[in-house]
Amino acid sequence: MERVFSLLYKAAREGNVTTLRQLLEQDSLILDRLIIINNNGFSETPLHVAAMLGHADFVKEIITHKPELANELDIWRSTPLHLAVAKGHLESVRVLLSTADHELMSSTWDGEGRNPLHLAAMRGRLDVLRELLKVAPEAIRVNLKDRNETILHVCVRHNQLEALKFLVNNMDDYQIVNAKDDYGMTVLHLAVTNKQIETVKFLLINTKIEVNAVNASNFTALDILAQSQRSEKDFDILESLHSMGASRATDQPLPMDHHKPIKATTHHHHHHHVLQKDEATTKPRYWLTRKRESLMVVASLIATMAFQAGTTPPGGLWQENTSSSTAANSPSYDHHLAGESVMAYRDSDFLYNSYLICNTVGFVGSLSIILLFVTGLPFCHRFLMWVSTIILWVTITAMTATYTIAIWVAAPHNDMNIVRHMLLYLILSWAGVMVVVALLHMINIVNKIFKWLGNITMVRRKKFVYGDGAA
Repeated sequence: MERVFSLLYKAAREGNVTTLRQLLEQDSLILDRLIIINNNGFSETPLHVAAMLGHADFVKEIITHKPELANELDIWRSTPLHLAVAKGHLESVRVLLSTADHELMSSTWDGEGRNPLHLAAMRGRLDVLRELLKVAPEAIRVNLKDRNETILHVCVRHNQLEALKFLVNNMDDYQIVNAKDDYGMTVLHLAVTNKQIETVKFLLINTKIEVNAVNASNFTALDILAQSQRSEKDFDILESLHSMGASRATDQPLPMDHHKPIKATTHHHHHHHVLQKDEATTKPRYWLTRKRESLMVVASLIATMAFQAGTTPPGGLWQENTSSSTAANSPSYDHHLAGESVMAYRDSDFLYNSYLICNTVGFVGSLSIILLFVTGLPFCHRFLMWVSTIILWVTITAMTATYTIAIWVAAPHNDMNIVRHMLLYLILSWAGVMVVVALLHMINIVNKIFKWLGNITMVRRKKFVYGDGAA
């Protein structure tokens, strides 16, 4: 008997229908015996194997002789249909659906609590989903076993946007779209948590999703997003939510007294004020985050350059100590040791000291910025960010001076006219850039001062007018 079963499973792996027919001619009860053995804890039937490998003809032949095998479970509590669906074998799925118990198919969960429709959605098998919905459309409303999680939650959790679109377009059920899982999360909460921009946009535009629904922690989708606004992706989601009237849970109005009428214009004004307030606090914080990241990158790069320039100055380092004979033949150089800077002996003290000071200022300035960022200070404040920007300006200017001195020292003496002109243009260009930047900032500051004075004047004028009117 073991040999016969071995041949049967080999035929299932190969999809050999001829061998299956020969075995059935030899023993017409072989499939019945297989069911009895499987009920005693056997791992899987030949139908499981054939369905998993996509041998549709073999599946059809077994179903013709023994349709009961379609309901058998393997050790993971999966039916042959579960396996065919998971692997996306459309023809095998069609054969199994022709004899499947439709009600049983909806409530037959595998070891993970999923029915065949959940598996098709999880794997994004659109053709298989279409076939399953033709046979059992009611299965779309069945949750995962022992969990308040719909098939739409499954699509979002596994990032299957096309499957989500297909299912939404084939249902018109407001309750399913807004259903919540065990944590009170709707599919919109889940999409925002997983940073799925396209999914969020689809749900907001094409479904009747409640944009301000709260989860078990009393968080809206906007509350969840506010906890991790760190990238461009978050900002895109924020704009999409705002366009559909999303708000924070703390900003939502208290339940209204039905006995007191409230004008619609008042509610609209309050809602518009909430959105403006949220945008006013979110966009500056986003800008500050991006600016902090940029400053960190620039500071790290300058620190690396300054360290390299300090350890290997122009002209290099002496490779050996000065001997007595060398000192006698080269009276222009003092005694030196290996590893000391050639520039310190060859050029004037002014050039070397200037080079050393400028490079040190650049190195210390860049390290200061890095230290400020890693200490955990609240850099969401503009003042600290402006201080870091000023330090970086000084650092970049010092590195420009370091480069100028290095070029002057390294240039050959017979080309000094070209070097002088080049360095002159460099200094003038850099000074011009600094002047332009300073002017722009001064204009910005003056503009803010005028706005501030204008607001004060406007407030005083209103007080004066309303005071006279009251009088």
